[in-house]
This record gives sequence, C-alpha cells and structure tokens, in this order.
Amino acid sequence: MELTIEGLGKRYGNQWALRELSLACGPGILGLVGPNGAGKTTLMRMVATLLDPTEGSIRWKGQDTLRDGGTLRRELGYLPQQFGLYPEFTGREFLRFLAAMKGLPKPVARQRVDEVLELVGLEVVADRTTATYSGGMRQRLGIAQALLNRPALLIVDEPTAGLDPTERVHFRTLLATLAGSRIILLSTHIIGDVEAAATRLVILQAGRVLADTSPEALRASIVGMVWSVTTDQATAQQLQATQMVSAMVNQGRSITLRVISATQPHEAAVPVDPSLEDAYLHATTQHWRSV
Repeated sequence: MELTIEGLGKRYGNQWALRELSLACGPGILGLVGPNGAGKTTLMRMVATLLDPTEGSIRWKGQDTLRDGGTLRRELGYLPQQFGLYPEFTGREFLRFLAAMKGLPKPVARQRVDEVLELVGLEVVADRTTATYSGGMRQRLGIAQALLNRPALLIVDEPTAGLDPTERVHFRTLLATLAGSRIILLSTHIIGDVEAAATRLVILQAGRVLADTSPEALRASIVGMVWSVTTDQATAQQLQATQMVSAMVNQGRSITLRVISATQPHEAAVPVDPSLEDAYLHATTQHWRSV
C-alpha cells in the first residue's frame, strides 16, 4: 500500500500554491507542517481528489487518481479543516446519515457507527445533539465519520486548531492509536501535534518541500545551537533584535530567552537541549534568510 506524489503543482492564475512536490508515503503518520499559506490544505484537497492538480500526478496503489479516483475514494477517510455538523442530529444519527451517504448497508452501518463511537470515546454522549458538543467532541465525531469505511488512507487537516490543551492531547493520542497499517496525513501548523504523533515530518514553505525528515533528525540538526540566557530587559531587547529567539519569559525584574545560535550569544548563555519548535523555527527562518 503506497501513496505516490510526483512533481505535483497547483496554480491559481499566476500564483503557484504548490510546485514540484514529490512524496512517497507508506503506513504511519506523516506530519505536514508549515505556516499559513504554505500549501498544506491545497495538497490535502488534491490528495482527497477534491481538487485537480495543474501539473504532476498522485497515484494510489499504482493508479493515477486523476484518471481513476474511485479506488482511492473508497479507501479514503477525510476530516477537512472546516467540518460542518447538523446541530439538530445526535452524534449517532449524524454518523448513521453519513454511513448511508457512503453506501454502507444498513445492518453494517449500525454496527460500524457503534464501533467508531466507542473508538473515539463518544459512546456516552452519542445520543446528545451535536449542538451540545464541545470543540474536542466535534473533532472526535469528525474522526469517527472519517473511519466509517475503515479507510486505508486517513487525511486530517488542522484537526486541533481551536482546541484547548487537554482536548489537543486527547486528540493526538487518538491519532497515534489509529496509525497501525494505514497511512495518516496530518496537516497542522502546531508543532506539538507532530512531535506527539508523527514518525515523519515534511515542512512546506511557499508551496515547496523545505525538508522531508523525522522529528528526531530535525531536532538533532541543531544540537549545540540552543541557549538559555536570563538577563535584564534592555539586554533582552538587544538580543531579540540581533538573534533568533524562540521563546521569552518575563520573570518580573529579569527576562529569560531561548536563543538559537551557532555560537554563544551572550556570556551568561548556557546550552540547552533543542525542542522540535526550535528546530522548525531554525529551518524555516534560515530558508527565508537565504532567499
């Protein structure tokens, strides 16, 4: 089972949203990250056969999805960035409705709805209207509908945007349990989501692949380049103006900064272990400085 993307591009007028993108994806969670406007949602919509590419190809199990997208759609689960609900439906009614839309026979649909409700932890609230659901519950219902047809390819686009920290952790844990033998494409701008769940990391910037790596390898690329320094406000402002600062905490009379630098940025700076956010900031900022 493989998803293969070769030379993919999408143009709107004179503007390229994606260009020359190639990926080969096998089972596991691929985290697709990048700033807003990097092309993540455009890529997800093209893989889901909702948008035709301007150039290049997408192949599912060797078949070109532009010529024949039926095979992929039958094995696809998709949670888009904007996921709409019918507020008057209960969670169970909503899933049964979508199961019918997906063509599942009625007895199979009822059983499968019960299974996915349990899988995402919504069985207790399944008979409440979706209007009463929290943001986390709505997202779990979104994953539940994407799993109705037991997809081999699951696409989730910005699934934790707007969720509180507890809901975000629960959702990331759920995604990790779903990986197994299926391909999961997780598109997000929240680096913590990738760090918690993904085994592969692709950074998109300005519609192109900036890096195709793993979270561990990206972190390792800046070992020895992250520093912590606690200083006064005036020095902190100077460091902020001249250095790559990934975090700053005001402690009243002093300020602690996290600085990314190949050399010691200040005599009081001490080396610290890099985070994935540090490495992501370094990779994306270095790219823009070189352009």
